[in-house]
Amino acid sequence: MKLSDITVSSLIQTLRDALIRDHRQGYSQVQQFEMAEYRKPGPFEGPTTTVEVTGGSGNGNQFGPGGNEFSTDEAVGQGLQQIEAKKVHWYSYLTTADFWIVLMLGQLLALCITATNTFSTFLVNYGTSIPAFQTVFTYILLSLIYLTYTLYVYGPKKYGKILLKDGWKYFILSFLDVEGNYFTVLAYRYTNILSAQLINFWAIVCVVIVSFLLLRVRYKIFQIIGILICCGGMGLLLASDHIQGTNGGDGENMLKGDLFALLGATCYGLCNVFEEWYVSKRPMYEVLSFMGLFGMLINGVQAAIFDRESFQQATWNNEVAGYLVGYTLVLAFFYSIVPFIFRIASAAFYNVSLLTANFWGTIIGIHVFGYAIHFLYPIAFVLIIVGLMVYFIAGSILGESKKPWLGDNQEEGIAGFGTAKLKALNMARKRGLATANSNENTV
Repeated sequence: MKLSDITVSSLIQTLRDALIRDHRQGYSQVQQFEMAEYRKPGPFEGPTTTVEVTGGSGNGNQFGPGGNEFSTDEAVGQGLQQIEAKKVHWYSYLTTADFWIVLMLGQLLALCITATNTFSTFLVNYGTSIPAFQTVFTYILLSLIYLTYTLYVYGPKKYGKILLKDGWKYFILSFLDVEGNYFTVLAYRYTNILSAQLINFWAIVCVVIVSFLLLRVRYKIFQIIGILICCGGMGLLLASDHIQGTNGGDGENMLKGDLFALLGATCYGLCNVFEEWYVSKRPMYEVLSFMGLFGMLINGVQAAIFDRESFQQATWNNEVAGYLVGYTLVLAFFYSIVPFIFRIASAAFYNVSLLTANFWGTIIGIHVFGYAIHFLYPIAFVLIIVGLMVYFIAGSILGESKKPWLGDNQEEGIAGFGTAKLKALNMARKRGLATANSNENTV
């Protein structure tokens, strides 16, 4: 080939082909196949965000040569730039609706934990201690709600494909969730309350470490300070329990119980990080459908093995049935809310939010079980709330909804409720840079 035959266009095309080839070499054959499978059109397409990007409200021209439209990722990028370009102060995120929503959701979840503990106490008082069996009903209810809806949206064929390709990941997620519940409850049989709750702090440490190492989350100094303040508040709650002598005394086998508590906290921490990663990429109902399906199977087998004798010796009457129904409904509601807090905030914020459960438990215990409240309890509660506020000081106006593992334009994520991607798309639409189909479903 003569030098004169090499045109600028041919040189650009050669460079483009080389870049595409190098980019594709970064993926294994399995990854390339998986990406191709997700992109295949078909009658069982899952819900997606369809965005038509326009040239802006004041001009009818399309961006790009030849009238080509920007992609959804570029629209998200434009929206993110618009949001992050706003002038902010160190307290700006505390004035947003997102902060107050996530703060209220955290306390609502803490109340749910308190309610499930109360129902479990009622069951034990009636001689019905079946920790594994009573949770099976929650997973069954999750399956009835979310598996049914997911099959309706996806159709059996697509759901089966996802089950074959990603089922093992959802199995691990469900296994960690089931075992976290089981070993935490089991720990209370052998150790005292104070020891088990102190070890539960390990779940927060586990979440922070795993998020830092695997999800590339980089915590700011105020986030670390906020977590420490929350833990200090929880320390006051535990200290007041110890002062009042309500920490349970000596356990049956302290070492065994502490090891169970440590294992349960580790499973919880890993499960929280894994679920946050999944709900940022996939629809909430899909994640909960698989958690319900696999949780029902895993917990059912576990209950059949370990709770069989307890089940036979348990008391069964109308009151016990009512407590089981209440426990199931509250816990199913809890599971349904958790993905939203993972999207708007993070697994770390979720865990420190639950530290107030002891306070709410005491408030309920005053009226239900005749507990007496110690003067340190209100101080501890205020400390935890202050810690949650400090956690978001001097942060981005997007808070933690912009996930580092999803890419600069959140291209790997779903545009679901609470996500930075949906906020960016809404900003792009507001600026006249994009329009969306009115029938889109991005939960």
